[in-house]
Amino acid sequence: MTNLWFHEIAESEHRIQNPVSLAKVMRLAQICDVDEFTRVLDLGCGKGEMLCQWALHYGMKGTGVDISETFIQEAKERSDELKVWSQLHFDVSDAKDYVQPFHAYDIVSCIGATWIGGGLVGTLKMMQEALKDPEDGYLLVGDVYWKKEPTPLVCSELGIQKDYIPNLAGILDRFDEAGVELLEMLISNEDEWDDYYTTQWMTVHHFLRRNPEFEKAEELREWIDHQRRIYLTYDREYLGWGMFVTRVLDE
Repeated sequence: MTNLWFHEIAESEHRIQNPVSLAKVMRLAQICDVDEFTRVLDLGCGKGEMLCQWALHYGMKGTGVDISETFIQEAKERSDELKVWSQLHFDVSDAKDYVQPFHAYDIVSCIGATWIGGGLVGTLKMMQEALKDPEDGYLLVGDVYWKKEPTPLVCSELGIQKDYIPNLAGILDRFDEAGVELLEMLISNEDEWDDYYTTQWMTVHHFLRRNPEFEKAEELREWIDHQRRIYLTYDREYLGWGMFVTRVLDE
């Protein structure tokens, strides 16, 4: 994963740290019938906005796990702000080591961080261990996919092996491999992609102007310049992103 501190700065103004709208995050809760009896584990939760909003509007209880102390602190502050702190617990932990067989959650999610399990299949298999009832609970993942066949140059510039990311049909194949059934999907549009990335550009711009003596300014500037060019040249054309609702297949 890219140096974490890049994202802690670039996403400091984000509420939701993925290319998706709040409306779709709330629609996800409706699809999964989230209510006051629902318990949710969110792996790689970032600032915990999804959990906070679900707790506020649906009364659910949940746990968020992220490796970033900065993001977890913001998640705790957000839960205080929305007065849902008593319903939520946030842990600074490596999500790949967090899941235990004794966990008993109704929903386990990993929205935009499937690298924690070495990819989509490994992450889904890991997530299943935390379900209270594997045949009745939901597994939610957010991930990228190829919108069109990438050239070797595209893969090289993005630093991604072609086979690491599937197309949408390939995502379905990986769900089959992980032993889960795809039930619903919410695909991000270009406006959501643009909002996620351009907010990073503006945030870094303001950060560097306010902190001219920042010791890693040049490194940060080079990173955001690269991110901007790569997004406009390749990401926007070749990559899609979506949230997928799955359930473990009956044996």
